[in-house]
Amino acid sequence: MASDSADQRRRRSDWWLAPWWVMAVATGAKSFVDNPILGSRRLNRWGLHVKRLQVAHRIAGRRRERLARHLKRELRESFDRDGYLVIPDVLPGHAFERLRNELLGLAAPCRTQQQGDTFTSRVPVGPELLRKLPVLRALLDSSRWRSALGYAASFSSRPIYYLQAIAGGAVDGPPDPQLQLHADTFHPSMKAWLFLTDVGEDDRPLTYVAGSHRLTPARQDWERRRSVEVLASGDRLSQRGSLRISLQELEKLGLPKPTSFHVPANTLVVIDTCGFHARAHSHRPSMRVELWAYCRRSPFLPWTGLDPLGWRPLADRRALWLGIALDWLDRRGLAKQHWRLGGQWRAQHGLIDSDLSRS
Repeated sequence: MASDSADQRRRRSDWWLAPWWVMAVATGAKSFVDNPILGSRRLNRWGLHVKRLQVAHRIAGRRRERLARHLKRELRESFDRDGYLVIPDVLPGHAFERLRNELLGLAAPCRTQQQGDTFTSRVPVGPELLRKLPVLRALLDSSRWRSALGYAASFSSRPIYYLQAIAGGAVDGPPDPQLQLHADTFHPSMKAWLFLTDVGEDDRPLTYVAGSHRLTPARQDWERRRSVEVLASGDRLSQRGSLRISLQELEKLGLPKPTSFHVPANTLVVIDTCGFHARAHSHRPSMRVELWAYCRRSPFLPWTGLDPLGWRPLADRRALWLGIALDWLDRRGLAKQHWRLGGQWRAQHGLIDSDLSRS
């Protein structure tokens, strides 16, 4: 309660931001706690949050209709039904083994973040790495790859890419918050994983609730209730727009139990992140190593392209520039940089070396 009061006092002192709060309604802004318009119980009772969902999903559907011709029919129907794609054997065996060995043995600086008992290491995929690895560059430029990720994102924009390792249960801390089922945001967007190592049932695999990306009447009612109650819930991640859901609530919404993606290496999984997903629990320390992709543009854009940052010379540098920009903002107290420099990436035989893992 004291924290909520502090947030309320801060928002009152930031009254000069009111024009931005109003304009943010027409953007992808999602935090209920940082924007008193988006977090207004009265406005959300009247349907503000649900109306944003309805409009965003309707526009995303139209964008996907224009992108549909680039994706095979069976993949398109599978994604429309489930909200995810699972594509095995993305590369020929010999090409994948070569790419995996080069990525696992990469000598490059990385950034790390700890969430609960889990830490994640990332290396941005930029022009220098793509020049060194023509197999990777060709894969990311292939029509099969771009059509799958583009349809899920509902945009033809080039995603941001990272080489990523997730070490679960590797450090002392509370439970990893990513173990809770959640939707990243209120509108369709995309994340994808090309797994470089086998993911077993006890390796904290990605899980996804099939069909939870669809904006059914039951989902809209749930979203309306959550938007009204969230500021009093004490759940900080939900308050910032990444709504959490329990297994009991899933059943009430008529949704199935999560599907677990324990898959062999060389498998691509693509999801719509407005569907409910999480990392699975594990009874032991675990490690996943993957190429990770992310695309989230403003949900109310009617076009699939026209992305200035999607121009190749800029697109391949966004991941690098994002870290630098957040460092600059963090030093000036304007934003929080959650990803700190963590030494050198090395992933060999399931091990990651970084400053965090040694601390």
